[in-house]
Amino acid sequence: MSPMRHQSHRTSLPTWNRRTFLTAAFAGGAVLPALARQQPAQGTQIPAQQPRDWSSQDPVRYPDPDIVALDNRFRRYIIGNTSIKRLYTGTLWAEGPAWSGAGRYLVWSDIPNNRQLRWIEDDGRVTVFRNPSGFSNGNTFDLEGRQLSCEHGGRRVVRYEHSGAVTVIAEKFQGKRLNSPNDAVVHQDGTIWFTDPPYGIRGNYEGFKGESETKPAIYRVDPKSGQIDLVTDELGGPNGLCFSPDYKRLYVADTGTGREIRVWDVDGKTARNGKRHVQLTIPGSANTPSVADGIRCDVDGNIWAGARPGVQIIAPTGEPIGMIRLPENCANVCFGGSRRNRLFMTASQSLYTVYVEAQGAGVA
Repeated sequence: MSPMRHQSHRTSLPTWNRRTFLTAAFAGGAVLPALARQQPAQGTQIPAQQPRDWSSQDPVRYPDPDIVALDNRFRRYIIGNTSIKRLYTGTLWAEGPAWSGAGRYLVWSDIPNNRQLRWIEDDGRVTVFRNPSGFSNGNTFDLEGRQLSCEHGGRRVVRYEHSGAVTVIAEKFQGKRLNSPNDAVVHQDGTIWFTDPPYGIRGNYEGFKGESETKPAIYRVDPKSGQIDLVTDELGGPNGLCFSPDYKRLYVADTGTGREIRVWDVDGKTARNGKRHVQLTIPGSANTPSVADGIRCDVDGNIWAGARPGVQIIAPTGEPIGMIRLPENCANVCFGGSRRNRLFMTASQSLYTVYVEAQGAGVA
């Protein structure tokens, strides 16, 4: 928010006139968060993360101290009178959040417990949605509202039909079994793009220990014809992925040797001109490395990445501009709610949420 020009020499607020002051006060918020958003973020010291009782219903003083602007570009997405909430705790490793607009619920995976959970918006209940789940990891929904899940256990990508039947979308490439599909995203043309690192077959905790038959890779599936195409196998650990709002760019988090987010130009079935988009560090920690896991894009092209110390937000030009600090490692995120302005975060043993002035791009 830009400062107001002087309207009177008698005003006691040099950058705000009385009308602006009262408008801000009655519009919901409070003047303090609005004033705080005017302060420069770049070059300022980041306040240390303070202990917080997430199990308590005690209110948090606004603005939430764990929603932090690293750059002034992030301030437009901060709501000054909202706070981070923990909706559930009790998983072993929470992953793969996806929002069902028709069902008004969030589904996510508890991989080691071999189940999917569901948070229902109407009353905040959490139920066991699927058990067993095939040790599912990433989830999303297609253009017809059908859930897609990446299974470590079955080494496949499946679709849950409206009838309850299960359709296998991909389980082999050129006659060889996939490794352990990790995350999936749906293109506007209906094709399904997914990553296939070996993480789910390295042991028996998140699936079944097994041998790799193919290189870690990114694939594209035409669900109508069943045709599976290799997009690229140049990453050691392809993980979360998302499209830009116009579907012209593909972003993929590499949690292998690269430990970076890479970007490609999308040209039909292919992805070209791959390059590093950003390599993350923990803000304020003297270049301590961080690594992105699950990622989502908003309608302005920013990437919201599960990455220590919680969620990091990266501008379309590749600079980190903000962060949401959590007490646990965040694996993945998605946007939900009727306006797609509610960020859901699966973090280790818990599910968190916060309202933001951003809207999610894509399907789920």
